[in-house]
Amino acid sequence: MKKIAIVGAGPGGLAAAMILASEGHDVHVFEKQGYVGGRNGHFNLGSYTFDIGPTFLSMPHIAEELFNQSHRNVHDYLDLVELAPMYELQFSDKRVPMYRDCTKMLAEIAKHFPGNEQGYLNFMEDTRKKMNALLPLLQTRHHRLRDYVSKRALKALPRLSLGKSVYDVLSDYFTDEHLKIAFTFQAKYLGMSPWECPGAFSILSYMEHEYGVFHPIGGVNQLSKAMAEVTEEHGGSIHLNQGVREFILDGKRISSIKLDSGETFEADEVIVNADFAQAMSHLIKDDTLKKYSKEKIEKKKYSCSTFMIYAGVDKLYDMPHHTILFAEDYKKNVEEMTKDLVLSKEPSIYIHNASVTDPTLAPEGHSAIYILAPVPNNYAEIDWADKEEQFKELVLNEVEQKTGFKNLRAHIVEEKVLTPMQWETDHFVHKGATFSMGHQLSQMMYFRPHNRFQEFDNCWLVGGGTHPGSGLPTILESARITTNWINEMEAAQ
Repeated sequence: MKKIAIVGAGPGGLAAAMILASEGHDVHVFEKQGYVGGRNGHFNLGSYTFDIGPTFLSMPHIAEELFNQSHRNVHDYLDLVELAPMYELQFSDKRVPMYRDCTKMLAEIAKHFPGNEQGYLNFMEDTRKKMNALLPLLQTRHHRLRDYVSKRALKALPRLSLGKSVYDVLSDYFTDEHLKIAFTFQAKYLGMSPWECPGAFSILSYMEHEYGVFHPIGGVNQLSKAMAEVTEEHGGSIHLNQGVREFILDGKRISSIKLDSGETFEADEVIVNADFAQAMSHLIKDDTLKKYSKEKIEKKKYSCSTFMIYAGVDKLYDMPHHTILFAEDYKKNVEEMTKDLVLSKEPSIYIHNASVTDPTLAPEGHSAIYILAPVPNNYAEIDWADKEEQFKELVLNEVEQKTGFKNLRAHIVEEKVLTPMQWETDHFVHKGATFSMGHQLSQMMYFRPHNRFQEFDNCWLVGGGTHPGSGLPTILESARITTNWINEMEAAQ
């Protein structure tokens, strides 16, 4: 059995820790913050509780499988509530609830987008086949170019929608622009534009409609808390407020890690769950890395960022759990965020109103409301110290004027704002790119940093910056790929 150091207690690191500890390895997780979860953590404002980042939990069967692998039942730790509707989409002229239930979804399409019902059925049928072909690629490591001519890759190739964007793919099924947006906005989960995101990612909306959207009571942060609990039950150790300052190298091997306290910790294997670009830029001395030197990391493409408002409110709004408000010119809004790198005068906004489902997040009759507006990352060099207040007021104006959250500001009793600059400085996210490296085909699978990091012999990666990519289901898959590979190598020794 091996002594394993894991840098960062995000969901990828905790999933890896849980699995490896359950197999008898001596696992130590080092976390800079005072809580587990990273962006999947939580915080309190007075008597209100908020998820920091992810608020959607989809494909819960992946978590079930990882807990089973760790000799546990996820449902002993999480109280999962399926949401119906999954979320409500708000356009300038209509509010459209979106359902997993096919009959209800067809009824909504017939009501709002008549003539597109068969397109929805065709999309689900075709994308089910696409998902079945792509899933083996997303669940398998990619560390050799010849993996692209493997049987599974060649089988998947016709389903990859090569040369098409997600928007192009959905245009094959739907005639109405708003309906196309309803099935392509999920590209935002990768911090990308639907007009640029590779067509293979049409599986994102399919995954929601096939598997549903869930809320764990207490917030999505409960997933990370549960994995931390299982890790400790199996003898693993989680060291909070103990960040890693530097990797100590012996040739191509990490001999030990140096902590912020100055102490060193020796390990047989090191798993990096910190933000990939941030870790490579800060934990390793200059001139050590070749493929991922600071200069080369700067040239990579990165996702957008997010502007966050967390509001404790002395009112319970009769609005859905999830609401997505689209700018009237959605394409312009997306291009301002991803290409022009400027703040939109009419942003698209996501509102998380979890207190309608979950009474544990706020006092009775109150709400913990989370508002997110996608914005450019810090390569845009926006002066957030100057722009924060103005943009916050713009976002709140849009919410109050265009949604059912009327007069919201009058009811806010606790408030916190998080800008892209704070994502970078307080949460250690490279350039505030909250969805990590971009998911262009040039940065996917073999061309993404490998789960077994290429530059050091005993260094591994989990999280959104490695294969298969960002988003909770894929981050959990990254942990499964990495831990299986570590065990396979140990068995071969």
